[in-house]
Amino acid sequence: MTIAIIHGSSRENGNTEYLTYQAISKERGTHIYLRDHTIHPIVDERHADEGFQEVEDDHKKLIGQILTHDVIVFSTPIYWYSMSGPMKIFIDRSSQIMRDPDYAHFKQGMKGKKVYVIAVGGDQPRIKGLPLIQQFQYICQYYSMSFEGYIIGKASRPGDIKNDKSALEAASSLLQDR
Repeated sequence: MTIAIIHGSSRENGNTEYLTYQAISKERGTHIYLRDHTIHPIVDERHADEGFQEVEDDHKKLIGQILTHDVIVFSTPIYWYSMSGPMKIFIDRSSQIMRDPDYAHFKQGMKGKKVYVIAVGGDQPRIKGLPLIQQFQYICQYYSMSFEGYIIGKASRPGDIKNDKSALEAASSLLQDR
């Protein structure tokens, strides 16, 4: 079983990455750091006569990578009670990729993938982060993916995640059977 980890943090070596590495080490799986790629926001052209225009960025390349994996882990800090901007832009562009003739297989290719979410926030994240988890559950439903579980860690300042023993313990067993 192959694992793709999509990192949505804009900060290198932050709390979210630390927690994610407790679940899936840097040496295991394909780690995709959205901050290292150019992904333009979606321009909604669904109803334009000519449809979506071609966008020159890294989105298609990343979609190609993800389609080759069985398990997807979305790793994102909780920003304003939702996913990070880079993660949201990446997911929003799915509306465009589904209408791309070169990716007519995209929705079918996502079907059956197992999905996990790892999120870290500072303001009562285990409560206020639940709408973010629900968002990912709806995304999974849309693509007929299997939402397998999540971890929400509590951290505000750099390094704080090391004090969240319950999140660290949950991370260490998240993919043990995979």
